[in-house]
This record gives sequence, C-alpha cells and structure tokens, in this order.
Amino acid sequence: MSLYIGREASKLWKRFCAEITTEINLLAENWKYILGGIICQYIHGLAARGIHYFHRPGPILQDVGFHILPELGQDKAYISETVFTFVFLSFVLWTFHPFIFKSKKIYTVLIWCRVLACLVACQFLRVITFYSTQLPGPNYHCREGSKLARLPLPDNALEFLLIKFHGVLYGCGDLIFSSHMIFSLVFVRTYHKYGTRRFIKQCAWLTVVIQSLLIVASRKHYTVDVVVAWYTVNLVVFFIEKTLPELPDRSNGGASFLLPFTKDGWTKEENHKLLNGNSGDSADRRPKSQSNGKIMENGNSLHVEVAINGV
Repeated sequence: MSLYIGREASKLWKRFCAEITTEINLLAENWKYILGGIICQYIHGLAARGIHYFHRPGPILQDVGFHILPELGQDKAYISETVFTFVFLSFVLWTFHPFIFKSKKIYTVLIWCRVLACLVACQFLRVITFYSTQLPGPNYHCREGSKLARLPLPDNALEFLLIKFHGVLYGCGDLIFSSHMIFSLVFVRTYHKYGTRRFIKQCAWLTVVIQSLLIVASRKHYTVDVVVAWYTVNLVVFFIEKTLPELPDRSNGGASFLLPFTKDGWTKEENHKLLNGNSGDSADRRPKSQSNGKIMENGNSLHVEVAINGV
C-alpha cells in the first residue's frame, strides 16, 4: 500500500511540475494581458471610491423588487455576500484544477486572460453608467442619517489612491449595474463553456439566480441594477467570445507548448501524457539515447517549439 501511495504521489508531483512549466511559458507570452487586467481592477476600484464622494443620500426610489421580495434586514445582509464569496472562490479553485486533477480542458493563464477581458469590458461600461447619473443608495449604510452615506474629501492623493477593504464593502453610489453580478455571470458563463460537469453548470446558474434575488432582498442594489447586469454582461461576453481566438484543445494536443525534460530521462511524449491526464508510467517510455547532453530520437535532435495562441 505504501509503495502504491508513493508511486501515485510521484506521478502527481511530476504532473504538477509539468503543468507549472507549461503555465510559466504561457504567462511569459501573455503577462501583459494579465497585468493589464489586474490594473484595470484597481482602476475600477478607484472609480467606485470616487463616486462615493458625489453620493448624496435621499429617499429610496420606487422599486418593484422591493415590493415583491421581503427585506432581509441589516443583520442578514451577509447572506448574499456569502453566496457571492462561494461563487468567487469556487471558480478561482476550478481555474487551477489542471495542476492537480487528471481531467484537463483548460490552461489557467489563457482562461484568466479571457475572464479579465470580459471583466474589464463590463466594468468600463459600469463606470460610465454610474458616473452618468448618481442615485441615492438603497443599502442601509447609504441612507440618510448614516455616517457612511457621505464620504469626506481626502486630505491627500495617497488617501484617495489607497483602496481599503472596508471601503469596498461600504461603498455608495456605484449602482447601475451590479459589480457582484458582473463577476458571477462572467464566471458562470466561463464554466458553462469550458467546464465538464453538467450538474455543476445547472447548479451554478441556479446559484446566480438566487444571488440576484438576495441582492435585491438585502437592499444592496435596485432591481434595475441586477436586470441591466443580466443582459449587459451576457451580451458583452458573447461579443468578446466572438472576437477572441478559441482556446487550444488539450485533448488532442492542438497546441505545442514547451514541455520539460526531467532529470530521470522522461520524454516529451511522457510529459504530454502527464499534462493531459495519463499516468506516464515507465512501461510506456519510448526508446531513446542521450548524446552530448541532448535528447536524441532516431538519431535526430529533438527540438521543442513553443507555439502559444495567446489572447
């Protein structure tokens, strides 16, 4: 039993190392897109903080969702945040599953390039929308009488540029349309296209619907914020998916990535098996020879070319 466990652990470690090497090569080709997407997340945070300075509390607007859905109350407002956190963390963990599990359909770097592209496009439209018209926030901390409803002007530029976690949770004015719905819909649509479990896809869509209702019931957004997010995000993702090149299919080895040669003489084919879910046992090794430190096959030098279809 201990021998079997050790052998499986060795396979897992080799598969993990092969995946790391592949993803590093992809990151080297696409780091500009990843960095740009992260910077845009920061800019979106600054924009949401900036609109809080313009927010003026007032009477809550008439809203159909407020009349239909009972108010959860301030003490139960955490429920919608809990659902969103579950969706967020579940998706992040799924994007890194190729490092551990045998069944693999995506490359982590490439999938995040697409996700960030969709997020940035949706957030750009969101910033334009909530800066166009400032609405009185329906959330409890945004109502008249709350100390957090009005944000005092910063004393210096550093205070404005420094985004605090407290400010993210208690922002006001960034209403149309919901940022929570942007993330959730982009994540669920991505898994719907590249995920493999039909049951999980159905549960994911159901979870987003429940989250939509909870956001309105928690009075964090008006119903219009959620409704606009549903059709805007879906349309934006649809057109971006039409524009971006399709991800390479890992199952048929459509893309040639730089695969490592381990010290114990593993071949490119064996590493390819590791990356795509096969065991790569020593019994499957092909005959090879080494000459002057180079891996040789059939007397010819084996060259590995990196051909990455980045986003």
